Amino acid sequence: MSISDERLRQIANRFSELEARLASGTLEGEEFVTASRDYSELEPVARAAADVVEMRSELAELNALDDGDPDMQALAAEEIARLNHELPVAERSLAVAMLPRDSADSRPAMLEIRAGTGGDEAALFAADLFRMYEKYAADQGWKIEIVSMSASDVGGFKEVVANVRGTGVFAKLKFESGVHRVQRVPVTESGGRIHTSAATVAVLPEPDEVDVQIDPGDLKIDIYRASGAGGQHVNTTDSAIRITHIPTGLVVIQQDQRSQHKNRDKAMQVLRTRLYDLKRAEAHGAEAEARKAMVGSGDRSERIRTYNFPQGRVTDHRIGLTLHKLSEVLEGAGLGELVDALSAEDEAKRLAALDG
Repeated sequence: MSISDERLRQIANRFSELEARLASGTLEGEEFVTASRDYSELEPVARAAADVVEMRSELAELNALDDGDPDMQALAAEEIARLNHELPVAERSLAVAMLPRDSADSRPAMLEIRAGTGGDEAALFAADLFRMYEKYAADQGWKIEIVSMSASDVGGFKEVVANVRGTGVFAKLKFESGVHRVQRVPVTESGGRIHTSAATVAVLPEPDEVDVQIDPGDLKIDIYRASGAGGQHVNTTDSAIRITHIPTGLVVIQQDQRSQHKNRDKAMQVLRTRLYDLKRAEAHGAEAEARKAMVGSGDRSERIRTYNFPQGRVTDHRIGLTLHKLSEVLEGAGLGELVDALSAEDEAKRLAALDG
């Protein structure tokens, strides 16, 4: 897409205005916070715009050069060729920087993995997926912390919920939401037959408390004695919490922590995140069809990826990408290639939509 010189001037003027306001020392409180956020969001756009302005100006000067010296003409021709090659790249970088950003991209996320069809094998696969995200998070320098978990009898997870904190967490993980399918011979299968199982992944951006206001009057809170694995202490006190958000019908149960207070805090954190997800879904309803045309809607019922163990491959069905490096993907390192490809496809489709 071509960005007009007038638009470039508007970007430069707006950036200079924000710089001056922040340097003035007159901004306080919410006004300062807003201006700082606007500045940080506009800065990469302004830098990319300045590069385009400089290249266009240099190219115009060289094209207008009227010098009879053959050596100077040859040098000018080389510079013109270089700029004609580099300018479209710089203009595309600017267009990408100008794309509307999801306001949640920079947020931490809540990762939820649930075993689907396939019984014990699905629970083992859910655990494999969680380990994959743990290793990927470690490579990214993120911190991952389990909020709640329900272990299966064979060592997998019926369900696991975790916080993932760090830089750009939601931006990188948001395309992981959906049904992940595995094809392999289970360890319990004596006949060597390949089974297909599934697990569901949900990645939800975590809100700040100001993003979701919860009226205490909208909550029904039940306290009861916890059950299941977790140590003897779990069964000796009424520490488990079930919170029902009456207007939406959302129910959150938390019993992993020793104290009722900690379980309540964790449950409220999960509830706030799910309410924020509902709020975002409503706000983005008009964009739902457009997003489906990109790399998937993020619908948790949508099959997005298959992990085929006999063939050692991983296929992402949304972009038709197959990698014959299953072990590298499950070790976390190879997952980055899928994440980058999905982000690039989303970026390309959104640029095309703007051009159209």
